[in-house]
This record gives sequence, C-alpha cells and structure tokens, in this order.
Amino acid sequence: MSSQATSAAPLLQASGLEISFGGVKAADGVNLTVHEGEFVAIIGPNGSGKTTFLNICTGYLKPSRGQVFLAGRDITQLPPRSIARQGIARAFQIPQLFTDHSLIDNLMLSIAARHGIWQALSPLDRPEYRAEAMEILELLGLAAHADTLTGTLPEGLRKLADITLAFALDPRLLVLDEPTSGVSSIERFQIMETLMKAMRSRKLSALFVEHDMDVVERYADRVVVWNAGHVMAEGRPAEVMQDPRVLESVVGVA
Repeated sequence: MSSQATSAAPLLQASGLEISFGGVKAADGVNLTVHEGEFVAIIGPNGSGKTTFLNICTGYLKPSRGQVFLAGRDITQLPPRSIARQGIARAFQIPQLFTDHSLIDNLMLSIAARHGIWQALSPLDRPEYRAEAMEILELLGLAAHADTLTGTLPEGLRKLADITLAFALDPRLLVLDEPTSGVSSIERFQIMETLMKAMRSRKLSALFVEHDMDVVERYADRVVVWNAGHVMAEGRPAEVMQDPRVLESVVGVA
C-alpha cells in the first residue's frame, strides 16, 4: 500500500462544497483532501452524493458554493478537458470506449487528446503514440489485446481498458467511479492488483468510489464515508469499519 504524505500541501483539496438538485443537498459543506501518493476510497449509501462529488472535482458539475484546488490552484470553474490537462484523469463506472475500434486506437486517441490534437487530418497512428500506448498496455497487462475491438472485451478487461485511457492523460490524480462494479468476485481482485501495481509504478494518487467493502479494506489508505451529502466519518479502513454509524448506514449491520 502506498505511503501517505504528511507535511506537503494536499494534492486535491475540496473546501465547503455545496450543490443541490430539486431541494436535495448532494453536497452540504463538504471538505476533503487527498495527498500525494494516497489512495482514498469514498463509500456510502446509494444517492448519498459520492458520484456528484467526483463530478465536481472533474468539472462535470459546478458547485453553488465552495472551491476545489489541485496542488493549490483553484480549478472549480474549469471545464473537464482543462482539469484533465491540469492532472486529474477520470474513469467512469460504465466504460467510455469507442467499441467499434481497437484498444490501441482508443488509447492513441486519448494520447492525441492530451497533446491537444483533434483535427481530422492529424494522424493518430504515429510511432511515438503507438509506443506510448503499448507501454501503458504492458503496464496494465493488456498488451495482448492491443488490436482487439473494445466492444468484444469481457467486462473486467473493459474496465481496465477504460482506465488505460485515463493513464494516457498522464495524470497526478486518478479518479475512479466503482472500478470493480459489474465484474465477478474473482476478477475484482485481479483488476485491483493490476491497477494498484500500475499506479504505484507511476507514483499516482487515487480517489475512488467503491461499494465492495473487501476491496476498500484491502486497498484504501483512508476511507471517507458519505451520507446525505456530507462526510459522516473518515479514517483508516480498520477504524472506519468499526464505527456503528457506518455499520448501520453503509454495511447494513444494525
């Protein structure tokens, strides 16, 4: 497990975030930090505001109040593409892939996007892009599937494939929404082992929403518990999982 930073300024800092939908507060004065090299899990009941928080941090939603800082810079009002270029990459609960294209083509497109190349006449299949794409695929154990259409990959590999696109953006912070949802119990730990090894090798920090408590306890440095738009508890997994409020509202043990 990665070592936590103790004295450096936070890599990510959310301060006083508020947002409502139809009178329901999805974020109610939320404060949260992620430090360099830290793996932070967010858990909580469905509808408690977890994904909303990820959407605010990555620019897909703008809070009515509060700010988000990346390494001390205010990114609250930046659009998603700009935030990605600042160093936060997002992988989604449902993989966002061009399913009728090969995995390596998807990855080269992501690399081109990082370089700001969107013109139709700019070739994506450049030697330097292909070399970088293969390096990322090797890192995540997907090199053998480089030429496979992503729509034909099994669910677990599609999850990893989507995450390779985030790696291609060369981030400092990886934001993941339920990285093991929809995969078998056997695959979930294989995915997480591969992912954690890759993140450590790139010295990445991670913020991830997860419902699987076994995954959270095994891989998170710190757990933040969401409930009704606010942080109910946070701390190391072993401590948080013993909190009676967490056992009742998240784990389902009265």
